[in-house]
Amino acid sequence: MDRAPRFAAPGPYVLQATIAILHAQAPTARDTNWPAIAAVYAQLLAVTPSPVVALNHAVAVAMATTPEDGLALTDRIGGLDSYHLLHAARADLLRRLGHADEAAEAYRRAHEHLTGTRRAQ
Repeated sequence: MDRAPRFAAPGPYVLQATIAILHAQAPTARDTNWPAIAAVYAQLLAVTPSPVVALNHAVAVAMATTPEDGLALTDRIGGLDSYHLLHAARADLLRRLGHADEAAEAYRRAHEHLTGTRRAQ
């Protein structure tokens, strides 16, 4: 990994490994270098665009900057409406912003998509 930053254009595996290393280097969750992780996710998104990478980038941005920034990115992601982790991430961001009712609804949607159940309307 010491040589990876010298590559002119690192591929997706080098970028994924870099993200894993950045997480592993943090002695505690609070010490995680979120700005660096968000920057590497931005590179990964450019190399391997996908809704899941976009979601991971949005979460990293929220941790590096503000929940508002992460939520704005999350709300622009298409193709993941049935993905429970999209709704769980939105729920957490909404909760952190103090939007309890919206967060609760997003948590319900995450649970529904995870379990395949729908509540009665």
